[in-house]
Amino acid sequence: MRVFKFGGASIQDANGVKNMVHVLNTVGHENTLLVVSAMGKMTNALEQVIDKYFNNPRELQNEIHLVKTFHLNLVNELFENKNHAVYKSISHLFEDLLLFFKTNKSPDYNFVYDQVIGYGELVSTTIVSAYLKEQAIENTWLDVRTCIKTDRFYRRANVDWEETQKHISEAVEASTLYITQGFLGSDANNFTTTLGREGSDYTAAIFGYCLNATDVTIWKDVPGVLNADPRHFSNTTLLNTISYTEAIELAFYGASVIHPKTLQPLQRKEIPLYVKSFIHPENPGTVVNKSVGIEPKTPCFILKQNQILLSLSTLDFSYVVEENISDIFNLLAQHKMKVDVIQNSAISFSVCFDDCYNNLEKLLLHLKAKFKVTCHKNVSLFTIRHYDAAAIEALELGKEVLLKQMFQQTVQIVTK
Repeated sequence: MRVFKFGGASIQDANGVKNMVHVLNTVGHENTLLVVSAMGKMTNALEQVIDKYFNNPRELQNEIHLVKTFHLNLVNELFENKNHAVYKSISHLFEDLLLFFKTNKSPDYNFVYDQVIGYGELVSTTIVSAYLKEQAIENTWLDVRTCIKTDRFYRRANVDWEETQKHISEAVEASTLYITQGFLGSDANNFTTTLGREGSDYTAAIFGYCLNATDVTIWKDVPGVLNADPRHFSNTTLLNTISYTEAIELAFYGASVIHPKTLQPLQRKEIPLYVKSFIHPENPGTVVNKSVGIEPKTPCFILKQNQILLSLSTLDFSYVVEENISDIFNLLAQHKMKVDVIQNSAISFSVCFDDCYNNLEKLLLHLKAKFKVTCHKNVSLFTIRHYDAAAIEALELGKEVLLKQMFQQTVQIVTK
C-alpha cells in the first residue's frame, strides 16, 4: 500500500478539497490510505474553543458556532444536494462535542484539549470522504483512534507499537482506499490522545510502518523540502534527495516540513518518504531515503521563534558541576520544557528551550532558589546545517547575538 498525507493547507477551502481529487486522479489512488488533517486553521480555532471553555464560558457556544459555520459553508460549496447525508454527519459530530462540554468533570486542561481538538480532523475527513464518493472515488472512512493506541500523556502521547500494529493489521485491507485522521490516537480507556502539533506526518509514518508501505507521501504547498522556510528566508533551494540521517538532523533542529518523529519508523523499514507539491503533483518533489547527505549540497537554514534563553550560575559563584546540571535537567523535564540548545562554562550554564506548556514562571521559581538566573524571552534560534562563513555572516547581520555554538556541520545562534 501507499500512504498519502494531506495537511490543513491542502484542504483549507472548497477548492482545496476539489484539488485533492485532481491530485488523486493524477497520481492514482489504488491501494492507498489517506491521512487528512483539520481544514485550514481549524486546529487554532478549536484551541480558541478550549480557551473559552476554561476562561470565558459565556462565549463557548458562539466559538463553537464559528467552527461549525466554517465547515457548513465549505460543504455548501462542495455539495449541490443540500439534503446530503454529510450534513447530518457533521451535526452529529458537533452534538458530540457539545455533549462532552456538558458532561466533562475533568479540570485537566491537557485531557480536555485532546478530547476537543480532534474534532477538526473528524469533521474534515467526514467531508473529504463524502466528497470523494460524490466524485466516484469509493473509499472507507476509518476512525484512527481505533487503530493508533497510546499511553495517557495527553497532548504528546507515546505510541504503543504492539497494540497499534495489531489494530491496523485488523482494520486495513490493501485493496481499499481509506480516509483517516492525522494527529490522533486513543489510550487504553479509549479517551482521545494527540501525538503533538504537526503530528499528522507522524500518523502517516505509523501507518506506513505497520502496513509495510511501498512509500509515504506528504503533500505540501511547497515544491518539496527546501533549504529554508520561504516565509522567513529568500532565495530558497529545492533539495532533491535527503538521506534519512540528514532528514532526522534537520527535523531535530526544527525544520518545519517534516515532523521530528516521522522519520524513525520509516528508516527502520527503509520506506521512502516523498514530499511533493499538491499544486504540481506531477513534479518529483523531494525523496528521503537511505542515500548519503543531501543533494544539492547547500547550507540549510532553520528558524525557531518565541524561544526562552536562560543563563544560570551558582549563587556562591562555585563551579557548575554534574550535580547542578542534573538538578537543572530534572526541573526542565518536570516542567515539560523542550530543550534545543545547551552550553556551559566553569561557572555558568545556558539553555534555550520551548515553553510548550506555559510553565516558565513555575520553573523560574524553582531555579531561583538554587541559581542566579538571567531570562531572555521571545528570542530566535537559528540553526545552519552545512554552514559556511558567508551563511553565518549574512544571518548575523543586524541582530544581537546572545549565544553561538558551532559543531563540524552545524552552527546554532540565539538572537534577540
